[in-house]
Amino acid sequence: MKKFSALLLALSMVLSLAACGGKSTDQPSDDSQSGSEAAASDLHLGYDLNTGENYYGPYYDDWSEKTDDELYEEALTEDTTINVYATSSKMMKVEESFEETYPGLDLVVFDLDNDEVLSKAKIEHDTGNITADVLQTKDVNGNVFHEWYNQDILEPYFPKDICSHIDEENLKYGYPLYASQSMWFYNTAAFPDGQPIHSWWEIIEKKDDGTQKYHLFTKEIGQESAYLSLFASFINNADEMAQSYKDTYGKDLEYTYDASDFNFEVPEKNAGVEYLWRFSQAEMTFIGDGDELVLAVHNSTADEPALCLASAGKIGNRDESGYNIAWCLNLEPYTALLNLESLFIAKGTNSPAGARLFVRYITGGADGQSEGMKPFKKEGNWPVRDDVEDKKNPAKLSELGARANDLSAIYYIYPDVQDMWTYWLSKNPKMK
Repeated sequence: MKKFSALLLALSMVLSLAACGGKSTDQPSDDSQSGSEAAASDLHLGYDLNTGENYYGPYYDDWSEKTDDELYEEALTEDTTINVYATSSKMMKVEESFEETYPGLDLVVFDLDNDEVLSKAKIEHDTGNITADVLQTKDVNGNVFHEWYNQDILEPYFPKDICSHIDEENLKYGYPLYASQSMWFYNTAAFPDGQPIHSWWEIIEKKDDGTQKYHLFTKEIGQESAYLSLFASFINNADEMAQSYKDTYGKDLEYTYDASDFNFEVPEKNAGVEYLWRFSQAEMTFIGDGDELVLAVHNSTADEPALCLASAGKIGNRDESGYNIAWCLNLEPYTALLNLESLFIAKGTNSPAGARLFVRYITGGADGQSEGMKPFKKEGNWPVRDDVEDKKNPAKLSELGARANDLSAIYYIYPDVQDMWTYWLSKNPKMK
């Protein structure tokens, strides 16, 4: 197993490279492409042949400049069937409106899970029998970006006019369809004056008698890559976690974790590691179903208060089932990581223009008004365009206190963080 110190060193190198060229970069002209074939094949990963520097997205090429009309005209001259491998069944609701908007094109949507999208795309790439045209994926720990994006299976597409309405931090690792995240929920009847917690440290706070202040309900952190990635981000942002503790309690954090049992080096006095340790030793109830998680909070009382970590979309139970639940917003040092559903073009597609036309359509088109966005406008999903009104959510994306997910930073420490969590959780006497 790689040592933790080596991973942190590699991380610092990645971040320094990103800092060297973390700006939008247009595709080099043919005259400038004198680098090796290997460098050219890695261009979409962030190798700029003009400067020799690495950078992350957005990556702009000739496709990025084309309008809806130009893509439609070209799409009619190629394979007019556009196959979409999607991780959301809501994508199927777009078929009729897309075909009505663009007569002559046939949209076929396959409802798959994230692993199926990637594995099917890889099999098609390896056999040379490319069926997919558009791929929808979610990357929460850097796996897609680092292990799939550079195999010529996925191809980036960043429509320049639309990207001008998206925060560049959200374009770093792909082109986003929408943002989602996990949130802590509290009981509004038990706390009528508003959320009872304002920092992550308060979630695991104890009363004067040493008992836990809140009953905690969550999915098993170590089996949920999105949740574990969030905890990994706390380790990467240890200074912020330490400051948050001091701001909450008015004193410096005391470090209590012992990492001597691991066969890799764990950083000393890291507030994120300390939080991982303390959370792993808390009393928790693991529930695999999100609806049951928020139900547990709804059933809690002021005398026996509970919090749960669940998909933000579970706020829908408030209106549909009358649950007394709400999100905890603006937690320190940050509420959550933005999990972006991203869209890619399948490398080798027979419908390159049609695939890109659909990507534009599903993300609002030139003016943000296309019918393609409608199925994805719901509580717990946030549009990432600044020119699209969000009427569904009780809080706007800018009001959550969430931040962009630095996938490279998480990728390099994720395996060891998972090992730490699993081992420490096994030592929790309250979870026996």
